[in-house]
Amino acid sequence: MSMAFEDANQRFTVELIKGAMNATRREMEALITRTAMSPFIREKKDFFTAILNAKGELVVSTSLTLAGNLVDEILEIYPITSMQNGDLYWYNDPYATKGAVSHLPDMVFIMPVFSQSEIVAFVECWGHLWDIGGAVPGSISPKAKSVFEEGIMIPPVRVIQAGKRNEEVFRIFTHNSRFPGMLEGDLNSLMAACQLGKKRVEECIKVHGTEALLLAFETTISQTQYALESQIKKLIPEGKWAFRDRIDSDAVSERGYFVDAVLQHKNSELTIDFTQTDQQADGPINFIMDESVPKFMLGLYLTRDMPGIIMNAGFVRALGEIKTAPGTLLSPLSPAPLGLRSHSMFRVNSAIFGCLVQAMNGQGSAASCVYVLYYLRGKKPSGGEELCIEGLSVGYGARNFADGLDAVYYVAQENYPIEFAEMEFGLEIEQFGVHCDSGGAGRYRGGCGIIRDVRVLLDQMTLGVRIDNCRYPAFGANGGLSGMPGKVIINPGCGNETEIKPLSDGTIVHKGDLIRIITPGGGGWGCPLDRPPNDVLDDFLDGYISARNAEQQYGVVFTADQTKVNWDETEKLRASQTRPAEMFHRGCYYNAEADRIADLN
Repeated sequence: MSMAFEDANQRFTVELIKGAMNATRREMEALITRTAMSPFIREKKDFFTAILNAKGELVVSTSLTLAGNLVDEILEIYPITSMQNGDLYWYNDPYATKGAVSHLPDMVFIMPVFSQSEIVAFVECWGHLWDIGGAVPGSISPKAKSVFEEGIMIPPVRVIQAGKRNEEVFRIFTHNSRFPGMLEGDLNSLMAACQLGKKRVEECIKVHGTEALLLAFETTISQTQYALESQIKKLIPEGKWAFRDRIDSDAVSERGYFVDAVLQHKNSELTIDFTQTDQQADGPINFIMDESVPKFMLGLYLTRDMPGIIMNAGFVRALGEIKTAPGTLLSPLSPAPLGLRSHSMFRVNSAIFGCLVQAMNGQGSAASCVYVLYYLRGKKPSGGEELCIEGLSVGYGARNFADGLDAVYYVAQENYPIEFAEMEFGLEIEQFGVHCDSGGAGRYRGGCGIIRDVRVLLDQMTLGVRIDNCRYPAFGANGGLSGMPGKVIINPGCGNETEIKPLSDGTIVHKGDLIRIITPGGGGWGCPLDRPPNDVLDDFLDGYISARNAEQQYGVVFTADQTKVNWDETEKLRASQTRPAEMFHRGCYYNAEADRIADLN
């Protein structure tokens, strides 16, 4: 659909308000970054901000696809007629909010914005809190078997009423954290960001008026909706495609799990059916998936080249039904643990990509890896809890137009700088570099993971790690090869060298031990034999691939001094190598339909 404007001034006003709302969201983010106390929020930037209309639909937001419907469950408890100016609502319970928030550390705050006596908008933010109680410091553990082990749960509550804060509920919550001062600082930061956002929306109303604001909100959503609808019509023919991607394990058992997607375009409506996804896990990889999440994933991907398109409710409006089945990984029943839900969330994304690759005749992207986290817990020499939670980068899948991203953590978030990690925690970073050969070979290479060597400085610590894509590496697409898996090794090259499970907790390490974390790479796209030889040489010289893989996977031979391409030998070698016939690769080439049928049978 397109919006009709009465005159050019109205159109300009809409764009001004749209820009002001985006600026407001970014200002909220800047405030959180400046005032939050925990490393996860301050350094890693694990937070989300948004402005929503009076129906609770996203208008502008951080481009993270984890958030569901943020307002509806609040309205079930607090009807809109009961809300007052200055109210602030708070929750973190995924089950009580039907996946509006997907695991307990992501604490949500929502504030209504009034124009006279009418609610015209909501401002919202959430941040991942450092510790909210639970079985272990940091609250999340691969060993969790119940959501009750993952911290205190807050159902939707009114924490501020008409400007007055409920100190009682606040104290109850902070009392359950091992780091109450840090927790209170983060909560204050998030609440202040909401109050700032409210103030900026109110200022916008004073300048432009309520009607102009509401028109701008609807126009912004409609622009996104129209953009996605046009891309679907342009890029995806009518038909039906299925793909199944896999998760290594749930940490509790050794079995793998799968996410199954069936994408259908029929009568100009695009739907996705996830009902064949595996049953919910005993371990914490379950993901309460709001229907908006896969819609945001698909929308962001299909509109990526369209300037000015914002992730908002337009993606939700443009797409049809999203089906899940109760009791599965994507619709688990309480009290299934949820702490590592990103393992399943990433597989939702890659399953959608697998469908798109088929629907678009090979033009979709290869799979990306799930970001890596490790936990080091112990006692400080001065007393008190020592807790290091560090997120590590991985390789992302290659696109049909470019290599995958190397050493990237997750979209809008960041890695810790080495200097910060060494200053803040009882460790020393001795190596941080590219995981050579980890990106899947292809016309466009998959992104490489990293190698990070962490030296333990405290007398004794407990190590937990979470790495996926080790048993089932990120798949390659349209002839590209899968990425290389990751692993974790303690004291590599020493007599006591030990490789530990990539999804585990409770490993004891001592002062002087070296933890080597090797993260996986993304899948490649297109036949490796089609990659220009000089690009292969550049990758070798930059440390992304070895001379061995240049020859074996890309069919490129270098000169004796390894500074140039041996064109004659390269031509001969490539002529002797076989091109792939199947669309996907994970260890070997395979057909998506046959792969899925084998599991179903």
